[in-house]
Amino acid sequence: MRAPQQQRSSAAVRHGLELGLIGVAAIWGATFVTVKEAVKHVPVFEFLALRFGLAAIVMTAVFWRQLRELSPEGVRAGLLAGLTLFGGYVFQTVGLQYTKASSAGFVTGLFVVIAPVLSTVVLKRRPSGPVLFAVAVATAGLALLSMTHGFQLRYGDSIVLGAAVCFALQIVVLARYAPEHSPAALTVVQMWVAAVLATLVAPIVAPLSAPTHHDVLIGVVITGLFASALAFLIQTLAQRYVSPTRTAVILGAEPAFAGLFGIVLLDERLTTRGWIGAGLILAGMLIAELAPHRDTEG
Repeated sequence: MRAPQQQRSSAAVRHGLELGLIGVAAIWGATFVTVKEAVKHVPVFEFLALRFGLAAIVMTAVFWRQLRELSPEGVRAGLLAGLTLFGGYVFQTVGLQYTKASSAGFVTGLFVVIAPVLSTVVLKRRPSGPVLFAVAVATAGLALLSMTHGFQLRYGDSIVLGAAVCFALQIVVLARYAPEHSPAALTVVQMWVAAVLATLVAPIVAPLSAPTHHDVLIGVVITGLFASALAFLIQTLAQRYVSPTRTAVILGAEPAFAGLFGIVLLDERLTTRGWIGAGLILAGMLIAELAPHRDTEG
């Protein structure tokens, strides 16, 4: 049994990293505007290749020693996490061609629900009652925020569902391996996997375009350094201590932050329904943050 001081120290670290995950959700929400402007000038997968390529190069330079010391099992874990991460972007991008953006946003956000299920099945870690309640509140908020014109199952929605599964799998993979390996090294491998795969896919999907527009250059720097390198490093580090279910609920706040930043940066407007949805998502995140922690939690 751990001493009270150790328990308090561990709880402080965990809560600090949960706050870090909130920052990650905010960064992803804020950079939605940046990405939206950048992909007007270059194809999506070319932008992903540039974004993750920059992240991979910078992180390799900074964390070269940790990368060299990563065990073969750690490399395999990083490869698997990177594959699920990139798979999420593929399913989401392809599915968006066949469904509405609002529907895609809701279906992608279902990783908040899928992650606890996978955690229970794969990791044998069952979420607590309060955390499951947080999942339900966040999912209801996601539906209100995204489903502005109702929800009808479309062909594209079933494709985007693959993105939700991939993102949930990435969370579960990190929950399994992040405590055993260097978070920095795992993140570097993830970035390289996403960068290489995006580079291979980009010329197949669309003709390459010279990334010279200032919106593209700014977008690559911001998303590469902050929304990729920093954000995924924080996520991987946090998942040494934070359960996959809590991680999913917190990261599920990205659409709420995207809506809020859209109001601030693009002068967009949320309906009353949208405000309620965003409030419920943030409430679910707060419930998960304040819920008592237990070692067997998913």
